[in-house]
Amino acid sequence: MDTLPARLVASAASVLVVLTLVACAPEPDDSPTLGPTPSDTPTPIVTLTPDATPTPLAEIPDDCRSMLTETVLSQLDDIPLNDPEAGVSTGPRPDGSLVCLWRDPGADTTFLQTTISGLARGPALDLLNDLADEQDFTCYTPEGGTRCEKTWENETYPVTDGRTLFWRDGILIDTTFSNLAPSGYTSAIIAGIWG
Repeated sequence: MDTLPARLVASAASVLVVLTLVACAPEPDDSPTLGPTPSDTPTPIVTLTPDATPTPLAEIPDDCRSMLTETVLSQLDDIPLNDPEAGVSTGPRPDGSLVCLWRDPGADTTFLQTTISGLARGPALDLLNDLADEQDFTCYTPEGGTRCEKTWENETYPVTDGRTLFWRDGILIDTTFSNLAPSGYTSAIIAGIWG
C-alpha cells in the first residue's frame, strides 16, 4: 500500500517528466497563412545587415517611366507624372523608396499613385493577411510573390477606386487609384524589377 509521501513524490516526478517533454517539444506552426509555401530548400527572403535592417534582394527603381512598358505608358500618355502642384512628395525618396503619382492637378479624383519600398517578410505577410482577413481583399500568389487587390465605388463620384499590393523578396509595390487603372500596370512594374 502506497503512503501519501510516496504518492506525492511519484506525482511530482510525473509532472516533471511532462514539463520536460513539453519544454523540448517543437513550437506549434504559427506561420502566416499567406505567401509562398516553403520548399525543401529554403531561400532567404531578405538579407539582414548588422543593424538588422532588411535589404531587398532586387533593386527598387529610381525612375517611374523606365519600369513600365510602352503599352502601359500609352495608357498614361496625357496624365502628368509627379506634378509638383499635386502637393505630394514624389520620385526617389531618401529612404530608398520610389513614389510615382500620375495625376492631373486640375482633376477632382482621377489619379494613380504607386509607392515601391523595402519591406521584410514578416511585416509584409502581416499586412497582406490583414487585408485578406479584415478588409476583404482578394489575395493570390502570382509571379513569384503575393498580390492583394480590391476595388470599390468612389463615395463622391461615379468612378471606381482601388488598391493593389504586390510583395516579393523584400519589396512591396503598393498602388492606390481612382478612375485610372491601366491594363498590365502592376505586371509591368514586376517585370521591370525582377525581369
